[in-house]
Amino acid sequence: MTNTDRKLRPYSRLLMALPVAALSFSLAACAGIGGPQRPTQDELAEGMAKIWQSDPSTADRFTDEQNDCMAEALLDSEVSDQDLTNLADGKDEQTSIEARDLVSKTIGEAVTTCVTE
Repeated sequence: MTNTDRKLRPYSRLLMALPVAALSFSLAACAGIGGPQRPTQDELAEGMAKIWQSDPSTADRFTDEQNDCMAEALLDSEVSDQDLTNLADGKDEQTSIEARDLVSKTIGEAVTTCVTE
């Protein structure tokens, strides 16, 4: 081994690290590591229908069109992506009391608009 071989080792290691770093970044982007994404209107409407069906007092209260209308109102609101994802999954769970109040207010306003149309 010569003195020049040792000088090349750090560069070789650096070059080997670049593909590993690039792979890590691309996998992170594909996995959605930045947190939940906003669900689609259809996903949200389906999740809300599940929530309504789980409560006998609201089981048959809203039509598919009304659920779509309420889902659109929620998507247009400031409700967080995580809270919308929970609703789309059929879970009436919010991340905080403020989030719960915002969801309730938004749905309340949407019901007034969507049911009377």
